[in-house]
Amino acid sequence: MTRYLGLALLVVASACGLHAQVTDTTVCDVLKSPQSFDNKIVRIKGTVVAGFDQFVIRDENCAQDVNGIWLAYPQGTKGKAGPMAMLELKPAKNFAGTAAAPAARAAVVLDKSKDFKDFDSKLAEVHSKGTGLCMGCAQNTVMATVVGRLDGVASATLKRDGTGKVTSLGGFGNANSYPARLVIQSVSDVAVKPVDFAKIDAITLADDKGGQQGQPASTDPLAAAQKFATAMNGKPMGDQFAKAVGVYPMPKAPSNGVDLGYGTINEAATDAPSTQDWPDGLEYHVTFNKDKIKPEAMEFALLHMGQHIADIRTPIKGNEGAPPRLSESNAWVVSSEAAIWSGQKYVILPGAYMMWNTKWPQPEQVQNMQDALKEFLDKEVMMNM
Repeated sequence: MTRYLGLALLVVASACGLHAQVTDTTVCDVLKSPQSFDNKIVRIKGTVVAGFDQFVIRDENCAQDVNGIWLAYPQGTKGKAGPMAMLELKPAKNFAGTAAAPAARAAVVLDKSKDFKDFDSKLAEVHSKGTGLCMGCAQNTVMATVVGRLDGVASATLKRDGTGKVTSLGGFGNANSYPARLVIQSVSDVAVKPVDFAKIDAITLADDKGGQQGQPASTDPLAAAQKFATAMNGKPMGDQFAKAVGVYPMPKAPSNGVDLGYGTINEAATDAPSTQDWPDGLEYHVTFNKDKIKPEAMEFALLHMGQHIADIRTPIKGNEGAPPRLSESNAWVVSSEAAIWSGQKYVILPGAYMMWNTKWPQPEQVQNMQDALKEFLDKEVMMNM
């Protein structure tokens, strides 16, 4: 039996354009057979979340590795809601497998009704009351009925050949991990559910000095992340920090297949493959929405997404076929540990989970962090091993 080893926690600090028939279905039914719903217009009711690297409609009762369907607006929507960061993979010109031709899909026209505007604006709200560091802490989730075009593939699992090169990828969303994507045509029955941050805020706001004890936010977060990794050389987690930040091209160095950009990330991406050769046959597009990520968190956000790339480019032996949950866990470990090493007093995960509190007794620190991470992955990320 294959054993997947994640990164260990280590504490060292104290109107519609489509007229096709609509199929009523559920998140779980789609995920059982995504390809059978491909290019169909579906109606699904569920919980919608726009988190750090999530924009999904989900159902906790599904048994698949990924318990959500990625969401996207049609091109040109200019909506406000969506993930704060996203990694998109594309086959390079020298891809080791066979790149499928872009699928011909029906156009989607979004009905910008009052329900949609409420849906979009409420999902876009970011929690900002507390003083702890929180990447991707959306203020609300939304229950809604969503109608749109379903894009589905048989599998979103990365497959490799005997040399370890990726020969098959086909999913949607962050790290192409989702086998289904719903391009939204309309929303209705919108019910907003605020995330309860009261307990977290009470803890962090009780500290008169605030939660940010590290260095001020840098005007060049990538340079700050690279400097941090260098300073951590030879220390616990130092190699992992270097690996996560090392995926990005150095200043004035030739591109290495990783494209770093900034902007909104909520519209359906094009399926056009890369036209260039890259070291491992893949092209990586990493995008951050700076409007939603606090400046002091950007350094850690870069490390988070860099770890996603590192898990794909240079997986730990035995983890080549690991499920997406492992990569999510690794990325949160790296970004959280980096924040702790940088002097943050409090680290909060989306959904109001306390990942780090400098006042925890030292014997309880690792266990508290492990418990918080597991609960977060179980209840928020909803990815199974």
